Amino acid sequence: MDMAYLRAHPEHLPTFLTHQRIRETPVHRGVSSASRLTLEDGASLFAKSWPDGDAPEGLFAAEAAGSRWLRRAGALPVPEIIVSLPNLIAMEWVEEGDAGRPAAELFGRGLAALHRAGAETFGAPWPGWIGPLPLDNTPSDGPWSSWFAERRLLPYLRISADQGALSGADIAVVEKIIKTIDSYGTEEPPARIHGDLWPGNLLWGADGRGWLVDPAAHGGHRETDLATLSLFGGVAHLDVIIGAYRAEWALADGWERRVPLHQLHLLLVHTAAFGASFRAAVRTAADAVLRG
Repeated sequence: MDMAYLRAHPEHLPTFLTHQRIRETPVHRGVSSASRLTLEDGASLFAKSWPDGDAPEGLFAAEAAGSRWLRRAGALPVPEIIVSLPNLIAMEWVEEGDAGRPAAELFGRGLAALHRAGAETFGAPWPGWIGPLPLDNTPSDGPWSSWFAERRLLPYLRISADQGALSGADIAVVEKIIKTIDSYGTEEPPARIHGDLWPGNLLWGADGRGWLVDPAAHGGHRETDLATLSLFGGVAHLDVIIGAYRAEWALADGWERRVPLHQLHLLLVHTAAFGASFRAAVRTAADAVLRG
């Protein structure tokens, strides 16, 4: 099997893998099982499957739809999806490189261009997933604040509460933010965003560019992507990225104060998916929102 054959017959990839007709090298990547596939013509692919058998319905379809939507903007590199099947997704392989200041500046400008490409509504035309959890992408005309509260905060607060990942006091603080979100956010039209842009989903390539991987893409607030870049230790050269972004497209006054609000979504996803080990991060962000 070479790349030309695979493009023409993507549905045959699982059979070739089952019969070990393709060299497969495991790699580490997120909640899915991941591997590097080497085809007969020497081309490589990055492939993901679900570790325990059948993937949740629509999981890989959502990633493929989001990746293609981001690629259409032509603003930042996104791996081309070669195969998208219910239980398997494969895309072009990106050789990793070092994050340097020129790459960070290029990425910041490109991220502004991606966001400027916009979206018809908040949400997306396809059902979403973020990590191992569904993401409600039901299209909405907004306003952003109520959409974010109802579709991005409340569902994961409920899951986190049901699983005992947050204390009663934690839940009360987040509920207060949801009820009074108009006091903290700023309204903007929907931007074309990655939607899960923590540092692990920005891949610095050997080509000197920052690649977007593992998207939960949808129409959202552009500050969300910028805020999540500083989570979990922060991405390399974040100051350069933000500076280049702002040179291309100014941010509304007070954007720094709103960073914890935008981070709260992804942090609640983590308590919902992975439990109480992320409880303190949720509470720290929620308290910062209330302090303004």
